[in-house]
Amino acid sequence: MVSVRLRFLGLFTSFALLAAPATFAQSGQAISLTVDATQTAQKMLHARLVIPVKPGPLTLYYPKWIPGDHEPDGPIPDLTGLKFEADGKAIPWQRDTLDVFTFHLDIPAGATHLDASYDIIEPDGVSATDKLMVLEWNEALLYPAGPPSADLTYEARLALPNGWKYGTALPVDRERGSQISFKPISLELLVDSPVIAGRYYRAIDLTPAGEPIHHEIDMVADSDAALAMSPEMQKEMTNLVAESGKLFGARHYRDYHFLLTLSDHVQHFGLEHHESNDSRLPERTLLGPEGGMIVAQILPHEFVHSWNGKFRRPADLATPDFEKPMQDDLLWVYEGLTDYLGPMLAARSSIFTPEQYREYLASIAASLGPGRPGRTWRPLLDTAVAVPGLSPRSRGWINWRRGTDYYEEGDLMWLEVATIIHSATNGQKSIDDFCHLFYGGPNDGPELKTYTFDDVVNALNQVAPSDWAGFFHEHLNSTSADMPQGGIENAGWKVEFNDKPSHLADRRGGASDTYSIGLQLGADGMVNDSIVGGPAFDAGISPGMKVVGVDGRVYTHDLLEDAIKAAKDATEPLTLLVLDDDYYRTATIQYHGGERYPHLVRDDSKPDYLDELIKARSAAQ
Repeated sequence: MVSVRLRFLGLFTSFALLAAPATFAQSGQAISLTVDATQTAQKMLHARLVIPVKPGPLTLYYPKWIPGDHEPDGPIPDLTGLKFEADGKAIPWQRDTLDVFTFHLDIPAGATHLDASYDIIEPDGVSATDKLMVLEWNEALLYPAGPPSADLTYEARLALPNGWKYGTALPVDRERGSQISFKPISLELLVDSPVIAGRYYRAIDLTPAGEPIHHEIDMVADSDAALAMSPEMQKEMTNLVAESGKLFGARHYRDYHFLLTLSDHVQHFGLEHHESNDSRLPERTLLGPEGGMIVAQILPHEFVHSWNGKFRRPADLATPDFEKPMQDDLLWVYEGLTDYLGPMLAARSSIFTPEQYREYLASIAASLGPGRPGRTWRPLLDTAVAVPGLSPRSRGWINWRRGTDYYEEGDLMWLEVATIIHSATNGQKSIDDFCHLFYGGPNDGPELKTYTFDDVVNALNQVAPSDWAGFFHEHLNSTSADMPQGGIENAGWKVEFNDKPSHLADRRGGASDTYSIGLQLGADGMVNDSIVGGPAFDAGISPGMKVVGVDGRVYTHDLLEDAIKAAKDATEPLTLLVLDDDYYRTATIQYHGGERYPHLVRDDSKPDYLDELIKARSAAQ
């Protein structure tokens, strides 16, 4: 009972503090934020914040729920060295006992400004190297409780190492050497406007002829050679901008910056913003033969988010600040539709060839069929709703517990929507008509227009009347083991497996091992996943183990592939020597099906609508 009482007292105290009157002196005054990034090589940022205040209790937040992340993962452990002063005197602070992102202070009489100083640790492999950095402003600021983020004004300044250049969608007020001052902007838009900077920097204009709004790609890398985007890819990216205009019929930004970081020493991902995106890829991505295929799976996706996720956003994700919880039940629209439209635009822009686009779809469908038995117990909707608490932090067992499948399965679901629109209107309407209706309108800059499930259904009914609510409910709550290929089949194709490897640089790991013996292996033989119910799983192999031998020889991936091929014409099982912690184990795998790779093949009994969907709509080819 003692622990319960203490928790109750802490809860009472926390609520009392939160209920105290805010002492942020709003009255049109801006908050000053200065970030010193000159010690990027040491993985540390220094920040100073000046907040207009009045005497009394003050509550400050560190951003918790980060837009685009869909969960409360603001990097609060990286906030260090926190100190407050007013009129040269130290102000003590206390972290909230129930929310580590919340800080409480008491502003003394006579104080008009609160000075905060602190450091931000940039962990290795996240956002900075010796030659570059990515600044997401939410990592480097605090903000007062009370006013909505859109009503708080920040004057941001950034100091960079000498000789560095930068790219951002933020409007610049002035530059003095390596010091950049940005124009006053709302907290909401500041957090939505990252900066990339580096010793090696290149900007390329991607504005199509006749397009009134400027588009460019800003790139930083760990070497000058890595910035060599080919003229062909520049043309394809310019096509992407043109095709997006055709698809949506409108833009909702002042200008747009593709922010691309090329390094082997930062995390690789993409994060959407309204007038830019923060995309990070390996250093030599643009120099390799598969560069276009890799770019096709990230930059078009993040670009589409400017319309779907930023301009139009689920109402439950449009919170007034970064402290209020978000609800993720419509991520199958926010992310799923984006995951469909991005690759489709990549194909329309020639970043993807038609063959590569079909291989991409085949890999998704296969990964959600035999590669995802977790679909038999966990419905698609739950993979979205559970993101804040269940998003897996490790790669193991993803096939059984499922991951963020609202991306991949959402992709296939929206392809099916596109085919239904086409069929229901006898070819008179398409998914483009829905995009025009739902994402169109005048360009008033980076504004927000929210939507609900009913809004999506009503818009689809305006384009092609159907039982859209029933369609979505069936898909979102299904626990069928069947591969979700309704859209592929409606479009005149089907998924088949054969022994011909895919040439797609697949982010989902569609190697033969997955669909033959049921393993996903790392380069060193580490078992990243073992398909529950597959031959390797039945032989006792689980994620976290390591394959060290194949049929009596030291493991290499080529030897494993050779063994899978040979087992097709053999009666003996395939044997793998596995290291489980510090124990060796021999796994006997009963499999004789040979190599299996997923591909799309034509169904000649139906018209080919898939290729029609990815035909260029723009004349800029």
